[in-house]
Amino acid sequence: MEKKDFYYYLPEELIAQDPLEDRSASRLMVLDRAKKGVEHRTFRDIIEYLQPKDCLVINNTKVIPARLLGRKEGTNAGIEVLLLKRREKDIWETLVKPGKKAKIGTRILFGNGCLIGEVVDIVEEGNRLIRFFYDGIFEEVLDQLGQMPLPPYITHPLQDKNRYQTVYAKYDGSAAAPTAGLHFTQELLEQIKEKGVEIAKVTLHVGLGTFRPVKTENILEHHMHSEYYCIEEAEAEKINRVKQNGGRIIAVGTTSCRTLEAAADSNGILKGCSGWTDIFIYPGYTFRCIDGLITNFHLPESTLLMLVSALAGREYVMEAYQIAVKERYRFFSFGDAMFII
Repeated sequence: MEKKDFYYYLPEELIAQDPLEDRSASRLMVLDRAKKGVEHRTFRDIIEYLQPKDCLVINNTKVIPARLLGRKEGTNAGIEVLLLKRREKDIWETLVKPGKKAKIGTRILFGNGCLIGEVVDIVEEGNRLIRFFYDGIFEEVLDQLGQMPLPPYITHPLQDKNRYQTVYAKYDGSAAAPTAGLHFTQELLEQIKEKGVEIAKVTLHVGLGTFRPVKTENILEHHMHSEYYCIEEAEAEKINRVKQNGGRIIAVGTTSCRTLEAAADSNGILKGCSGWTDIFIYPGYTFRCIDGLITNFHLPESTLLMLVSALAGREYVMEAYQIAVKERYRFFSFGDAMFII
């Protein structure tokens, strides 16, 4: 299967630059796999498609302000550092721009020098391992100096940092938001619970590897980067119970989907666990755990579009994307949503 099989034309003006004032007011495209139909609704209408025995699985990761702007010690040259994953307490794997200015031993000053980074190694794909020096608590220093790492296709400044967080974000660790969850409000979640739908929580810290473009024409040659996930035993039992009682497991976002599919056994049963996953889901994959997916509209030729195509069928999904373009849906992180049932 080739990368070009997942290409579609997207006018630039359909890339959402700002979040809507009301999270749940986004548009919702519903794909019914049995009927091969397409419905156009508003996101808050999703409750009409949920049934009392269902289980929504949400990713409660929290985006850290991972973008740091600093100056190279000695030359004062500007350097941008993006935190990717914590390797040890004060050592992070990072993406540095421009990389040529960040040789091993380079020291980078952030703020008024209250945070200092030293490049200690160069690893896969040129990423830098940086050891940080600071007084106090790293997370507090980062909150003071860091910026939200918005995707490069969003050019507008973010007025409220919380709008790039889900309302249920809890555990620090992501370099990008699990964007399907951005559509939920606390009020909508309460209404869903009142209907008898279970809500289970998993954690997957989203790395930028998820969004790296596929560079190989043969998608099977693409290498996925690993991301850390955790499922608590109580949450695993909740999901298993719903499945055994005939309810549907509906993943909120591709991150929740990949967590469940990576952790489930051949019968779709989960147990409490944690670890790293580099699972790559593309057409031909047999889903073990999930029955439905809530997701945003993804970039052309991306691994996320391949995952969605694996669940609903490539031709059906690509036709739906053409409809979304024609109907002027809003695309990507701050855009509209799709529900595959």
